[in-house]
Amino acid sequence: MSSIPVFKRVLAYGALLALVIAVVGSLVGFAVAGMSGVASALIGTAMAMVFLGVTSLSIIIASRYDLAAFFGIVMGAWLLKFIVFFVLIFVLRDQDWVHPQVLFFSLVAAIIGTLVVDVVVIARSRMPYVSDAVLPGEEETTDEGR
Repeated sequence: MSSIPVFKRVLAYGALLALVIAVVGSLVGFAVAGMSGVASALIGTAMAMVFLGVTSLSIIIASRYDLAAFFGIVMGAWLLKFIVFFVLIFVLRDQDWVHPQVLFFSLVAAIIGTLVVDVVVIARSRMPYVSDAVLPGEEETTDEGR
C-alpha cells in the first residue's frame, strides 16, 4: 500500500518531536517542580508518543488485510488507547511524585505537536487520491510486465 511510507515518516518525525518535547518539558518541569516535574514531563511526552506510535503502527499493520480487518484493527487500537489513557490518568492522578500541571502541559504540547506532524507529513506527501486502482478495460499489470 502506498500510504506506508507516509506513516513511517510520521513515526520518524514523531520520535524527533518526542525528543524535543522531552528535553524542553524536563527543563521547564525541573524549574517548576524539581524532579517530580521532570518525571511528569517525561510521562506526558511518553504517553502521547506511544499513542501516536500505536495509531501509525496499527494502520501500517492493518494495511496488509482486507477492508473489514483494516477497520477492526484500527478501531481496536483506538479503543485500546482510549482505555489505557483513562487507566493511566486515574492511576497517576493520586501519585505524590507527579506534578499534574507539568504532566498536563507536556501531554497537551505532545498532542498538538503530533497533530502538526501529521498535517505537515501528509501535506508534503505525494499521495494519489486513488491508490492501486485499475480502470475498467485496463489490464492489471505486474512489475515484471512493465
